[in-house]
Amino acid sequence: MSIHFLLERFAEYGNRNAMIWKDEQYSYNWLLDQIRTLSQWIAREGLEGTIVALEEDYSPYAAAALMALLERNCIVVPLDRHLVEAKRNEYTALAQAEWRMSVGNGEVGARRCSVQGSRSPILTRLGQEKKAGLVIFSSGSTGRSKAAVHCADRLLDGFRRQVRPLCTIPFMMFDHIGGLNTMLQSLSSGGCLCVIPDRSPVEVCRTIERYRVQALPVSPTFMNLMLLSEIYREFDLSGLEVVSYGSEVMPEALLAAWNRQFPSVRTVQAYGMSELGILPTRSKESGSLLFAVRGEGVRYRIMDGLLEILTETAMIGYLNAPSPFTEDGWLQTGDEAEMVDGYIRILGRRSEIINVGGRKVYPAEVESVLEQMEVIETAVVSGEPSGITGQMVKATVRLTREQSLTELRRDVWNFCQDKMPPYKIPQKIVVTRDNLTSPRMKKIRNPVPNFSVQDEVAASKEDSEGTNE
Repeated sequence: MSIHFLLERFAEYGNRNAMIWKDEQYSYNWLLDQIRTLSQWIAREGLEGTIVALEEDYSPYAAAALMALLERNCIVVPLDRHLVEAKRNEYTALAQAEWRMSVGNGEVGARRCSVQGSRSPILTRLGQEKKAGLVIFSSGSTGRSKAAVHCADRLLDGFRRQVRPLCTIPFMMFDHIGGLNTMLQSLSSGGCLCVIPDRSPVEVCRTIERYRVQALPVSPTFMNLMLLSEIYREFDLSGLEVVSYGSEVMPEALLAAWNRQFPSVRTVQAYGMSELGILPTRSKESGSLLFAVRGEGVRYRIMDGLLEILTETAMIGYLNAPSPFTEDGWLQTGDEAEMVDGYIRILGRRSEIINVGGRKVYPAEVESVLEQMEVIETAVVSGEPSGITGQMVKATVRLTREQSLTELRRDVWNFCQDKMPPYKIPQKIVVTRDNLTSPRMKKIRNPVPNFSVQDEVAASKEDSEGTNE
C-alpha cells in the first residue's frame, strides 16, 4: 500500500529528529527500525489484515505502530488512551475491532476482542480488497460521535506533496483527524514533532520556548484560553512562525485579539473534518475569516447555504449514520457558509443554528460578543424552546469572578445592545462553574450546568420575570 513512499522518505531523512518525547530525541532511522520490528510482530501474532483498535497517545512508539499496522493492511481504529474505558469499549464494539493493541514505552501488547454480529459491508469490502483503512470518530461535541471509514491509500495520497519541514506541536488528539494530519504531514516532510505531556497554555508555551517550536495547530477555544491566562508573557515565543486554527468556528473578536497580541505570527484557518481529512487552505489574510481551498483535485460549492466538498480524500462512508453524500458524490459538510469575493466564510453548523421567529442566529457570532466582556471567561450559546418565537437564545457562561445573576443579565444587555440586534441577545443566562471545554479543547455544545444554590434561586426568580426587555 502507499505507506511505502513514507518509509522511503524516512530512510532519506536518516538521523534527523522525527520526534521529541519526554525530552528524548528519536530519529527517522529509529522510527524506521521500530516500524520494521512492529511489522514483523504484527505478522507473527496474526494481526495482519484485521481490524485493530490502537489505544495510544502521541509517542514515537505509537507513530511506528500506526505505520506498521497500515503496512500490514490492517483497518486501524486510533483511540485516545485517556478516554474513559466505557467510551473505548463503545468505539471498539462499533468499529467491530478484532484486537485491542497498545505499545506503551515500547512494550507491545494486543488482546482479542469478542466481535458481535456480522461485519459492516464497508469494512468487509476493505478486507476483501486487502486494503488498509482507518476508522475515525467525530468529536461528538454536539451529539453522538459518528464513525467515518477511510481507505488509507486515498487518505495518505494527500501527503505525497511535501511541505517545509517545521518543528511542530501535535496539539489535536492522536485519534482526531486534525491530530493524525499534523503527525503525517510533519513526518512525510521531514519535520520534528514535539510531544507535550498536557495541553495547558503553560506547557505549550514552555515547549515552544525550549525547542523553538515553529508551528502550532490549535482550536479557537485554546487560543482564547491562552490569551486569558496571559502566561505567554513569561516565555520566549519568538520561534513561533505559524498558528493554524480549526475544528470549530473562529469568533472574529478572538482572531483580532490574537493578531494584536502576536502580530509577527502568521495565523491561518485550516478546514477539515473526520469525513474529509484536512484540506489545504489559504486564508485571505492573517486577520481574515475568509479562506480558499487550494488542494489539487478538491472542489467545493455552496448549495442551499451549505458547503459541499468533492475530493478523493473523503471517507468511504459511516458505520453508524446515513450517507452524507449527494447522488453525484459531493459530501454535505453540514456547515453553513457563504462566498465573499471568491473566498469561503464558515458561519456555523446547521444543526446548531438558533431560529428566533424565523431569523437565524449563529452561536459563534453571539459567543464572540459575550467573550469580549471582562467578566465572562467562556460562553456557549444554544437554542432554548420558546412559546412565542419558537426558540430563544440561551447563553451558558463561566465567569472570571463572582457576580450575581441579576447584575450579569443587566450587564450583558447593556454590553450587547449596540453590537447585535435584540433577537440575538441572550434571553436566558445560565452561570456554571463546570468546564465548558472538552479535553479536545473544543466548546461543549451540550453542557450540564452546575449552579451554586444562590444562582439557582436567582435563575428561578428571574426566569419567572420574563426576558431582558
